Amino acid sequence: MIPYGTLVNCAAIIGGSIVGVLLRSRFPENIRQIVFQGLGLCTILIGIQMALKVENILILIFSILIGGIIGELLKLDTLFERLASKLKKMVKSDNSGFTDGLITASLIYCIGAMAIIGSFDEGIRGDATVLFTKSILDGFASIALASTYGIGVLFSFIPVLIYQGMLTIFAQTFQEWFSPEIIAQMTATGGVLILGISFVILEVKKINLSNLLPSLGVVIFLTAMFAN
Repeated sequence: MIPYGTLVNCAAIIGGSIVGVLLRSRFPENIRQIVFQGLGLCTILIGIQMALKVENILILIFSILIGGIIGELLKLDTLFERLASKLKKMVKSDNSGFTDGLITASLIYCIGAMAIIGSFDEGIRGDATVLFTKSILDGFASIALASTYGIGVLFSFIPVLIYQGMLTIFAQTFQEWFSPEIIAQMTATGGVLILGISFVILEVKKINLSNLLPSLGVVIFLTAMFAN
């Protein structure tokens, strides 16, 4: 199965990032700052909406804690930074915000409920409507992010392609495994991580979100285990 929704999503990210980079030098600093603050506030709302879908708060809490420990032991943050640095060298970019832009954008685009639910919808029902809608949102977000971080945001299409593409194929193959409860718990856990992203965007607190990513896998395991 070809994940058309994900391919369109990647194209929107690339297009939005190019526009953002072209406009970067033309945006006054105060305009760029207020746009970024607005994006941060909207990210808070998205995170809260997702987190409120939780069905078992204890599973969510333990998933975040266990996932964070796993991420720290695996040193995922260091791994992602090294990969981003290698990519920066490959494209010969001298942009100081390349790594931050790549990682921040990747987290925003991959963790959200629309990435999970949209990929499942396309994989299980062959309906890419959610991902097409996400593409529009990500395209505009890419303009705002690229106008601040630079060209690194454009390359976030790579993890989006891998992550959403794999989810779509996985959902198609193992669709009977994913109950509404598992999807709700994954969405809620993603919402907590999205809230963390908003804190980083608004410069409230630096949170090591890369090392919390295993929480999304842990919540599937714990939810399935306790459901049975």
